[in-house]
Amino acid sequence: MKVESSIIQNKFLRVQTLNYGASLFEVYHKKNKINLILNLGSKKNYRYKHPSVGSTCGRYAGRISNAKFKIGNKKFNLNANEGKNILHGGKTGFSALAWNKINKTKDKIVYQLHSSDNDQGFPGNLVVNCTYQLRNKFLIIKYDYKSNKSTHVNLTNHSYWNLEKNKKKMIYNHELKLNSAKYLQINKNLIPTGRFKNVKKTIYDFLNFENIGKKLDYFKNKKLNIKFKGFDNTFVIKSTARNLVATLKNKNSNIQVDFFSKLPGIQVYSAQNLNFKKKLLPYQGICLETQYFPDTPNKKNFPTTLIKPNKRYTCFTKIKIH
Repeated sequence: MKVESSIIQNKFLRVQTLNYGASLFEVYHKKNKINLILNLGSKKNYRYKHPSVGSTCGRYAGRISNAKFKIGNKKFNLNANEGKNILHGGKTGFSALAWNKINKTKDKIVYQLHSSDNDQGFPGNLVVNCTYQLRNKFLIIKYDYKSNKSTHVNLTNHSYWNLEKNKKKMIYNHELKLNSAKYLQINKNLIPTGRFKNVKKTIYDFLNFENIGKKLDYFKNKKLNIKFKGFDNTFVIKSTARNLVATLKNKNSNIQVDFFSKLPGIQVYSAQNLNFKKKLLPYQGICLETQYFPDTPNKKNFPTTLIKPNKRYTCFTKIKIH
């Protein structure tokens, strides 16, 4: 299927989307004349394997341990694509598929995907709508979905944000603040252990604005012998009236981006493994993925991702761009 692009816009923002992966290709700040996210350059590249650049991840964003889970007494074996685990829905997750454009106005577009029973091992015929809508300075991402069987669903947008005008500059001069006092402890394979850790006095403390470059220097300290080269962590969001999850800003461009969501977590990925045909490089962007927790199907103490048959579910992320 051909890669098709569409544009929605208002007086503040212009957003270009693609049918492949229901992806964001460009989030353009009209006043400052800056595109705020990375893309693959040619739209044709979205037909091939890539690190989910701007794409919708599903059925299950994040990792599920041992690529299996149980619903009731029934076991489901999934298509592992990261060692023995499954990441972002499997070898042919939602980011690799062509979605159908079902509605389009000047400031809104809706994509739809039908995922059949046993797709990548997941039960149920699932129908998903992905809506991108502009409202003043907000980009609103809405997912609504329904299955004919009980199944696990976790959807997120995987854009790599870079607020520099020159995208060859890395994210080192960005500052990040998170509404999170706890993060999920993970093992060497990035699978949550089920334990919640306090961020205070750790490298994971973003309760106040922190320079990302200085934070990343910690991982480069050879004396500490750290396995990881950056952040790929789930932060637990504190519930507030405003539902403000995260704020990313850059002094060079004078742009600030606020993320609002009622979802329980945000995955922060500093793109340490980013590589696409030498055009996209490590630390060139940062992913701020509002979502449920990884491996929830195997963790009874996490907020559930199990959906009931024939019931419609909805989740939002609202992104304010200053």
